[in-house]
Amino acid sequence: MWSRIEDAAKHCLCTFGYHELRLPIIESTALFERGVGDGTDIVEKEMFNIDSRDGEPLSLRPEGTASCVRAALQHGLAFNRVARLWYQGPMFRYERPQKGRYRQFEQIGTEAFGISKPALDAELIDINHQLFTSLALDGHITLRINTIGSLPERRAYTEALQKHLDSNRDTLDADSLRRLQTNPLRILDSKHAETRKVIARAPKMHSFLSDDSKHHFDQVLECLQALSIGFELDPYLVRGLDYYTHTVFEFETEALGAQGTVSAGGRYDGLVETLGGRPTPAAGFAIGLDRLVLLYQAVHTETEEVAACSNLVYCVAADEASLRHLMPIANQLRRDLAHTTVVVDTLGGKLATQMRRADREGARWAIIVGESERAEGVLTLKPMREVGEQARLTYDALVLRLLEDHG
Repeated sequence: MWSRIEDAAKHCLCTFGYHELRLPIIESTALFERGVGDGTDIVEKEMFNIDSRDGEPLSLRPEGTASCVRAALQHGLAFNRVARLWYQGPMFRYERPQKGRYRQFEQIGTEAFGISKPALDAELIDINHQLFTSLALDGHITLRINTIGSLPERRAYTEALQKHLDSNRDTLDADSLRRLQTNPLRILDSKHAETRKVIARAPKMHSFLSDDSKHHFDQVLECLQALSIGFELDPYLVRGLDYYTHTVFEFETEALGAQGTVSAGGRYDGLVETLGGRPTPAAGFAIGLDRLVLLYQAVHTETEEVAACSNLVYCVAADEASLRHLMPIANQLRRDLAHTTVVVDTLGGKLATQMRRADREGARWAIIVGESERAEGVLTLKPMREVGEQARLTYDALVLRLLEDHG
């Protein structure tokens, strides 16, 4: 199931013209402090830090965007050019493990550099939509979207929000009080009932937006409408990382309880400059593969065989000499039969025992070789998943029979 979902994601990214980038698991701690923000939950309390022998602070990567920007700058991948990149691998955050939230979790992320147009924001959302549709999950996921404007507009709004929250600090929950000085925008995510009442009376981001920012967001929404992608406007959606600007979005599901965010992202036009590069527009997202797999299991409740097993051929030998005879034949079958899994039973034993193993593996066909087959230059082909008689066939006839079966 993991492989199927990963393959679907990679295929989808390829069709949109994104190219794979492989990132290191360990990076300089300073990269995340500068890129993600030292007031974020990730940097404050979630990173796994390492004391290196030479004294340089290192960390297991908690997310991929900062690493991707670092790599793009170091190797000139986004210098005066458009770059569409994707990566996959484990991320690490110090969490209390629970379903859908782990200390090591898998992500597939994309980052696009050099495009400031709103169509890119919509393209990133469309990639998610196309993937979820290909997995028959689109009816179980909702797109929430908002804009937080440019960095100056975001700062102005943050100051106004902080002032409002500070005047109501007696009503805020403990976690929101902690965030009040370091990352007040994250308080908008609070689920605390009394804090939500304070948030409802708070200034709205929209009133701090310039005409250009409003126009950018309107064009994103128009692109989504042209793509027939439904969405919900959420004025309180801000994302928890400091680098975001303008469009932010999340794909959420109700099928996984509290850990319902399956994918999230947005635009971050200032991050490349923050990390030492020239001003470069950029945007991206990350899909949580652990949660996507959990959602797939929740929606597709029927038991499914692994795709390769539907074309599984299981080879059985009556004795050691037959096994040595059968092994090169199995290799030839692997070359001649595309999309077919050919398993040789190397454990041996009685033929009846080997046939039971073939059945447990989900084999569609069994090939049996004993002394008589070797003497006559044939192979016995036995159907395992349909009504039919076993037959003694030459190699070429056996291949034609299996090709006919596979269409």
